[in-house]
Amino acid sequence: MRDRGVISEVRAGAAGTARQGPSAGAAPRSPLLLLGAVSAAFALVHLALVAPGLGLGWDESVYVSQVSPQAPAAFFSAPRARGITYLVAPVTALTTSTAALRVYMAVLAGCGLFLALWAWRRLLPAPVLGVAGGLFAGLWITMFYASQAMPNLWVAYGALAAVGCFLRAARDPGDRWAPAALAAAVAFAALMRPTDAVWLALPLAAASVVLKARRRVLLLVALAVGLAVGCAQWVVEAYVSYGGLAARLDRASEIQGRLGWYFSVDDHARALGGRTLCRPCNVPWRHPAAALWFFALPLLVAAGVRAAVRARRHRTELVVATVVGTALAAPYLFTVGYAAPRFLLPAYALLALPVAYGLLRACRPRPRGRRIVIGMVAVALVAHLAIQYQLVASTADRVRRDTADLGRVAAELHALGVRPPCVVSGTESIRVAFRAGCASRQPYGPNKSTTPEELVATALRQPVAILVSDGAQPPSYARAWPSHPLPDLGNRTALRAYVSGAGGPGRR
Repeated sequence: MRDRGVISEVRAGAAGTARQGPSAGAAPRSPLLLLGAVSAAFALVHLALVAPGLGLGWDESVYVSQVSPQAPAAFFSAPRARGITYLVAPVTALTTSTAALRVYMAVLAGCGLFLALWAWRRLLPAPVLGVAGGLFAGLWITMFYASQAMPNLWVAYGALAAVGCFLRAARDPGDRWAPAALAAAVAFAALMRPTDAVWLALPLAAASVVLKARRRVLLLVALAVGLAVGCAQWVVEAYVSYGGLAARLDRASEIQGRLGWYFSVDDHARALGGRTLCRPCNVPWRHPAAALWFFALPLLVAAGVRAAVRARRHRTELVVATVVGTALAAPYLFTVGYAAPRFLLPAYALLALPVAYGLLRACRPRPRGRRIVIGMVAVALVAHLAIQYQLVASTADRVRRDTADLGRVAAELHALGVRPPCVVSGTESIRVAFRAGCASRQPYGPNKSTTPEELVATALRQPVAILVSDGAQPPSYARAWPSHPLPDLGNRTALRAYVSGAGGPGRR
């Protein structure tokens, strides 16, 4: 492919979209209504079917506790970034209601999807963007995390917007806002997860060189400024609280099981059966049908890119989206020794674009066989969405049961006199402590934030509860404390609380 041809294509943009896009003659003049409808449907479906009764998970409790008056801040480990905490701060400052937080985050998620797709409105036809948004929003992972205080979906929005703004800035020197929007999108992604933002910026920097765009220097500056601004707080915190940037990165690697060479593709396939975390992922693969789309994804992406190359339209846009999406997925597939489906959300958001393009091209008008192709695509999509709905429904139901169990455990601790100010340690301490209004402190493990000696000293002035389950023994310093049975917590059976003498049923 000649450089001049690539540059001409990038600059041509969407000027000929209505004439030669994958749905020629059908694209509306403005994608506003289509993208707005897709984004609104995403938020409303989540609020109606997923959000009700969905309590805060482990990681959510950590992020929300940093700004919520409900409980003291939980230990903030090295890999975490505070972007999602800033995002939830406006509502947690007003209320401790989880339902209010869910509504707020779901509305933001719908707006985020719209804005991320809107950045592409001059690059790809509206039907492509609408189908891509629907495909991404239809994944059970996206639907499940729509209102959760977790960073991965927001990294996906930042990555999608950043690539769109990058291509617009490279294409049109008159688009004065695109470089600033690029820097803002990269900064937003970095604020959520700095390491993901690095994997976002690197292929974009390479693309600015390969495309030989006139604004190459400006693009590189925008990427650098976005990274610097978004990572600044995380880097400063590394020196203030972790002993430096290298020490924080090393500690983050340790907490994640030491980053290195792993083949985790099969782990991610297993996790798609409804697991939010697969660590270690040595479980039986009980739902292989749930991963069919995962294995078909590379083929669908390749078909979409090939269709764009053959049509000689939008090939640069789709190639760049594919390369960046692959770069965002690679670290989680080959350097992390476990799987969580949410890790790949940024990659899925970008790879949805070539998939949507290919599907629409396959359904374009043709002399023969069009109805058959459209029927096959429709049946496949309906089956895919049905599986995704079953998965998100079962996953949400499991979380609702955990939410009810956690409420009973917290109520029982209150009855035992474990009320603020108080400390909870041991099994599921972060989730239980947040609901009980206590501080969560661990003397061992990746969330180590105290020592046994400090816990014993704390127990002299306020109640401390050590939670153990499944017949485990309490630590030596708590064996003389009164033991109390607690309701089971999910698969944590025989849950017991060892409560220090500073607590007790008579405490007020």
